[in-house]
Order: sequence, then C-alpha cells, then structure tokens
Amino acid sequence: MRAGRMRAGLLAAMALGAAAPACAAERVKVTGEVMDTWCYLSGVMGGQDAVVGTSHHTCALWCAAGGIPVGLLGEDGTLYLVLKLDGRGTADGGESVLSIQSHKVTADGQLYQRDGFNYLIVDKVVADAGIINETHKQFGFVPPMVVPQTVIDEAKK
Repeated sequence: MRAGRMRAGLLAAMALGAAAPACAAERVKVTGEVMDTWCYLSGVMGGQDAVVGTSHHTCALWCAAGGIPVGLLGEDGTLYLVLKLDGRGTADGGESVLSIQSHKVTADGQLYQRDGFNYLIVDKVVADAGIINETHKQFGFVPPMVVPQTVIDEAKK
C-alpha cells in the first residue's frame, strides 16, 4: 500500500512538473561581486555582510572548489545564482570561477527568474575590477569571529 501511495505521489509530482511552463530568458548585464552562495544564504559565517571581499575570499574559493555554485551579488543587493560561466559548463569550482571569486565583475548573460529565484547563465564577463572589498572594516562591518582576540587587545593599548 505504501509503495502504491509513493508511486502515485511521484506520478503527480511529475505531472505537475511537466505542466509548469518554461520561463523565458532575458538578456541582462549585471555588475556585482562573485560570491559564495553557501555562506551568504546559510549565515554560517555571520551575517550577509560578513561574506564579501578579501575577508571571505579563501572560504569562497574552498566552497567553489568543493562544488558549491557561486552567485553574483548585484550592486542593488539582488542575488543571482550563476548556473554557467563563459560557456564552460557549470559555475562550481572550475578555473574560470576560481580566478574571479570575490571580484567585482560585469556579466553579460541570460537571466531566468522562477519561483522567486534569479538564475544567470553568464555568456561573457565583460569587465573585471578585481577584489574591491578589501576588508570587513572597509566594508563597514567586522564580525567578531574574524578578528583574533590578541589583535583586539593590541589595538586597545
């Protein structure tokens, strides 16, 4: 009986999925920071302000190298999940992704929006300004876990 219900549920889900209309792409240019979606969305490293620039660069490299898809955080605060980058397949851990992680870029590509999410297929990175958020302090936020206590004590002297 249970297998029958599971099969019926699976068939219903497949039918609903098949009935959902495909979303159309819109050609866009987006400027923002290539970033680590896991830390940004999960909050594991602090707030969203804590996972940008050089202060989070090494972690962002590890996440991308480990297969976590990267995002592009637009200057207006919109997050885009990058599905492909420069026609080189997926945007998770390849050399093209790692070479621009934490950089401010302008990406030309196709935007798909569905169920409240923004998906970006980047056809070409048309500008790369490098890493512009040098430190958390420069960005305006220093989470307590990124500054060793010895540095804090030394600064108070």
